[in-house]
Amino acid sequence: MKNFKDGVYPVMLTPFTEKNQVDYEALGKLVDWYIDAGAAGLFAVCQSSEMFYLSLEERAAIAEFVVKKAGKRASVIASGHISDSLDDQAEELQAIAETGVDAVILLTNRLAEETQSDEIWLKNLKYLLERLPKDMPLGFYECPYPYKRIISPELLKWCAETGRFYFLKDTSCDIENIKEKLKVIKGTELKLFNANSATLLESLELGASGYSGVMANFHPEIYTWLTGHFREQPEKARLRNDFLTVASFIECKAYPVNAKYYQMQIGNFNSLQTRTKSPDLCNDTGRKEVEQLDRLTKWFEKTL
Repeated sequence: MKNFKDGVYPVMLTPFTEKNQVDYEALGKLVDWYIDAGAAGLFAVCQSSEMFYLSLEERAAIAEFVVKKAGKRASVIASGHISDSLDDQAEELQAIAETGVDAVILLTNRLAEETQSDEIWLKNLKYLLERLPKDMPLGFYECPYPYKRIISPELLKWCAETGRFYFLKDTSCDIENIKEKLKVIKGTELKLFNANSATLLESLELGASGYSGVMANFHPEIYTWLTGHFREQPEKARLRNDFLTVASFIECKAYPVNAKYYQMQIGNFNSLQTRTKSPDLCNDTGRKEVEQLDRLTKWFEKTL
């Protein structure tokens, strides 16, 4: 049995050098920064990590590095299965598991094509589970790329009752869907972590275990406070959640380049290099937006 602490699980960025190699010095600084901000765990090797543009060797090396750097300070989970073939996915997941992560996260959109039914999805999941060690802790991530597949409450119930799943990164952005999911996993080991700021507070009140989203790359400490204090300070929690929702609009502005710019501003990263988008997307206006968000965040925390 694996017990994942409630709280914030940032989806980790991957820093690259100007020569397009993984910058492990910067990655180490990033791990420390998340943990110092109160992160309960780290989601390494995910979409924010640009995993679809990393080799399997790089995915495994990053996961292993994060596990060692985090030590016992935070749980580490990782995905990394990007292939179409289920057999290839089993190989990828096994490679990630061997890095020592606390759980291996399955992408819901890798288990069936966009037009295929839930029946096929479940059949493929069963096939994959047979090829993975039964003691391997697992989870799900409703990854938006290459298409978003929201797991139904009925399928989630089946998965929870297997006793093999512990973590769900929910990207439905739908409080009714979240409510139904929380009902079917109640009393099981499976925990739901919301990726959406607008529905975050309400989902926490309904029983969600925390936050796992991209904005923890800008101000994880506010999410840490919210997930830990929303019950005893409801008015401040509402104001913080309102701020987080509005602040999250910056995500559509050239993410993850703008997040890497922020990490450069605070001294963690050395480069804007990504494999998914051009650094030029974070132009002068984009940089001003990041700088203004940083000033507003500091003012908001000081004032509230």
